Amino acid sequence: MYHLYKKDTVEQDYNSAKELYGELGVDTDAVLKQLSEFQVSMHCWQGDDVAGLEEKKEGVSGGGIMATGNYPGRARNGEELRADMEKAMSLIPGKQRVNLHASYAETDGAFVERDELRPEHFRKWIDWAKKNNTGIDFNSTFFAHPMADSGFTLSSTDKNVREFWIRHAKACREIAAAIGSELGSPVVHNIWIPDGSKDLPADRMLHRQILRDSLDEILSVKYDRNHIIDAVESKLFGIGSEAYVVGSHEFYMGYAMTRDVMVCLDAGHFHPTEGIADKISSILTFSEELLLHVSRGVRWDSDHVILLNDDLLSIAQEIKRCNALDRVHFGLDFFDASINRLTAWVTGTRNAMKSVLIALLEPTHLLREAEERGSLGDRLALMEELKTLPFGSVWNKFCLDQDVPVGAEWLNDIKEYEEKVLLNRE
Repeated sequence: MYHLYKKDTVEQDYNSAKELYGELGVDTDAVLKQLSEFQVSMHCWQGDDVAGLEEKKEGVSGGGIMATGNYPGRARNGEELRADMEKAMSLIPGKQRVNLHASYAETDGAFVERDELRPEHFRKWIDWAKKNNTGIDFNSTFFAHPMADSGFTLSSTDKNVREFWIRHAKACREIAAAIGSELGSPVVHNIWIPDGSKDLPADRMLHRQILRDSLDEILSVKYDRNHIIDAVESKLFGIGSEAYVVGSHEFYMGYAMTRDVMVCLDAGHFHPTEGIADKISSILTFSEELLLHVSRGVRWDSDHVILLNDDLLSIAQEIKRCNALDRVHFGLDFFDASINRLTAWVTGTRNAMKSVLIALLEPTHLLREAEERGSLGDRLALMEELKTLPFGSVWNKFCLDQDVPVGAEWLNDIKEYEEKVLLNRE
């Protein structure tokens, strides 16, 4: 049994923190109100190890997607997956959206090829989102399919392969637009492809020219931006594409800026020592919006549960310092099958919210004032001193106000759910 916080203690600690932050010019009540409106897009694929819900799947072939581990209790169908997500969301303060891949269509036992998917195949997700008052985001699924076995999809030189995936992406955009229209909240539709090669290619440009043309055809159909917002996502390398990825950061930067679509920065898709925080202001200088997929890269693997570490804090601080909380779409993308999957969801999503809270509590005006008067030593010292301010007391108050467990109390709920639900799954 993990420690249960007393309401009086949380309130008392918060009032002390409120006074301290107030002396620095930060209104903690206003910060909590702002945080309560911030949305994190929670990815469904953490709950079932990226298996998807397709009928007659060929297995995870093509695309270099792999979740490691075999912790008991993996969701086996849509009902279980939604129940798990609902439980996880009940333990996280603030607002969450649901991020779907096309491979999570539910077709009532019938095989439906990916280029034939329609909005009705996501009816259960839409109805569930309505019931839970949450938005949905969407991703075309270019992996785990025989048509991806060559290592190339939208950039394939094989016309049949390429046109299949173009039809799939077009279908996904139609689905996303329909969902956005019905829910009254624009769906972020993201395109990530695994295309690349294991060793050095002789012709890097050919596949990139083909990809450019494929994307142009996919995006030629215009939808209301109040229903769908398109994004393209880069990667440095992947499993089976260590030497060359067609959709590089530079490729998609050029494409997005000339086609008026969003760039997606995945924190785990760059060099292991390269952070994405510094890229945020550069992109927002030229683009109205930005999509983030926040994960944690560890050596070659980019999909670990995010920690409240310097990388995550830098991302949140940069969003705040750019005054771009309403211009950045904050999504998660990790999948760990070695631990309880709900624990992974809740840990990562709560960390995402904590990072945004810490950023909002920062008296950025003091840092800018020191910078403007040339007192760079003061700026550095302030940045360091701010790290020990009692943000935890403000976080506990936020959890209390949002009627979710404070501190590690939520682990008690996970344990009970595991014993009653997860361990009873075969």
